[in-house]
Amino acid sequence: MRRALFLVLLLAAQPAFADQLVSGVSQELIQITSNYTGSDIVVFGAVEGEPGRDMSLPKDVVVVVRGPETDITVRRRDRVAGIWINHDAAKLSGMPAYYFLASTRPLKEIAPPEALTHYNIGLQSLQPDSVHSHHDYEPFRQAALRHLTKDRLYTEVPGGVEFLSATLFRAHVPVPAGVARGQYKVEVYLFRDGDVESAQSTPLFIDQTGLERRLYNFAHNQPFGYGLAAVAMAVIMGWISSLLFRRST
Repeated sequence: MRRALFLVLLLAAQPAFADQLVSGVSQELIQITSNYTGSDIVVFGAVEGEPGRDMSLPKDVVVVVRGPETDITVRRRDRVAGIWINHDAAKLSGMPAYYFLASTRPLKEIAPPEALTHYNIGLQSLQPDSVHSHHDYEPFRQAALRHLTKDRLYTEVPGGVEFLSATLFRAHVPVPAGVARGQYKVEVYLFRDGDVESAQSTPLFIDQTGLERRLYNFAHNQPFGYGLAAVAMAVIMGWISSLLFRRST
């Protein structure tokens, strides 16, 4: 909600003579099945310039896919009396479960750090909404960024946005099999001279379908019944296995 409101205010603040973005995604709904191993979507668009303006002037496009918000708990292990134990922890609330960024160039060449921080663009600009920790949370935030980057849930791809002509662009966005289900945001920013000139946001939905979805709904809507069914299934499978084992011997 906060990100959506921010983009609305940003678009409203653009001067009338600024170039405008028109963007979209190849599919707005990704359905997860039991054999889903990952896929790609394409973010595409065009830069519509003011009549008479030279569209060959330098410009940069940044594509960000983020969501849904989640809580991340980071624990620090310390050695106490010769044993490694979880000695301290920090809970980072409101962090995106998935974050992908593609840009025409490295971010440091597109805009200064303060501008990127202002628009919350880039991994180092990601900040939790709230923190539960007794100490400085920054080392825990950096550890979370490293871990999620290693798992390919947080990614930055400089040069990942390709201009097909003076106005048309596209970017390929990977959707790993392990992404969280829920609503995502596809944000596209147009930068000129180190600042955002235009921006657009499009929703993206990732959800389960078929048997997986029915089991998910059953487990969350009727947890007691789901637990009984799981126990009954385990008993039945154990009984069948014992019968088969007896016959084989």
